[in-house]
Amino acid sequence: MRRLLLAACVCALSTQAVSAQSIAPQVFRALQTAQAAQQAGQYAEAEQALRAVQVKPNSLEQVLIWRSQGYLVWAQGHNKHAIDLLAKALKSGQLTTEQVAEDRLNLAKLSFAIKNYQQVLHYLQDIAQTDETLEMRIQAWQGLGRLDKALPLAEQYVKGKRTISDSWLQFMVGANAELKRYPQAEQWQKQVLQRSPDQLTAWKQLAVLQQLAGQHSKALATLRTAYSKGINFKQADLDRLIALASASDQPWQAARLLAGMLQHGLLSASPATQERLAQLHWQARDYPRAAQQYTQLAKQTGKGQHWLNVAQLEIQQGRWDAGLQALSAAEKAGANQQQVQAWRDWAQSRLVLEKKNSTQLAKK
Repeated sequence: MRRLLLAACVCALSTQAVSAQSIAPQVFRALQTAQAAQQAGQYAEAEQALRAVQVKPNSLEQVLIWRSQGYLVWAQGHNKHAIDLLAKALKSGQLTTEQVAEDRLNLAKLSFAIKNYQQVLHYLQDIAQTDETLEMRIQAWQGLGRLDKALPLAEQYVKGKRTISDSWLQFMVGANAELKRYPQAEQWQKQVLQRSPDQLTAWKQLAVLQQLAGQHSKALATLRTAYSKGINFKQADLDRLIALASASDQPWQAARLLAGMLQHGLLSASPATQERLAQLHWQARDYPRAAQQYTQLAKQTGKGQHWLNVAQLEIQQGRWDAGLQALSAAEKAGANQQQVQAWRDWAQSRLVLEKKNSTQLAKK
């Protein structure tokens, strides 16, 4: 989205001339002289011409002097001073309809320049809508942190345009994603991708949006497509995508995504990735798969902690004998003896209790 270009406006003679017959000749000449000097960049002479003329307080002449001074100080980059003068002229109620419309638009631009977004929206009320005013309203709502207000206006802005700039596409993606409108964000991101099919960032962003929408299969397919095009992913890039699913309280999705990446060769099947997959299945309470993966990992690494994890998973499923066997393996592999004994005592007590209950049921 482009930044608004705020060009300093010169108060038009034609606008002033509307009131020429109702003001004193010397005042009108001062306004003409000031405008000519301003257009020539002779700001001191313009200011001198305006100050030299005598006007009655609260008269139309006074209002027109304020107005001319407002545009003069704006031309010199004094935005806040220009706002004060133009706002004072506007509040007088003595300007023509044309002057009011012109000044409200310029006050909106000046307010935008100093990031007073509430005032931008205030001055744009009842102003004819153009691309310029619509864009100001969008950016003002965005500046106020109200994307819910900005997005409908942005949709209106881009509707029907033959070409949309990259910055507008990125805004549509970001705004929809921020409002958790992931399907809409995905559609805009696909347009971004059409323009940059060889950029890794565009593919990653599409996969992230699909993942946030709970569309694991589509996210994986997006990564596979990028991979098939010869776009290389770094380990950290894929890790972030998996972490995103895990952080969104959906470890089962992260597990499925990681398993798919391993299956299709997007990630190497290292002990670290295998352990992470087992952890994700454990977090997702898929205990059988987690136990199976930790068993394979324990056999590969011979680490006592991996065997201890197997034991905990088996015990959590009520598989007491398998858990006790894993505890023995953990003990031999050097796992923490206190932890091993604590789990063994608990498993054996549960096993004794189950046998006792079974015997009592059999007697009945």
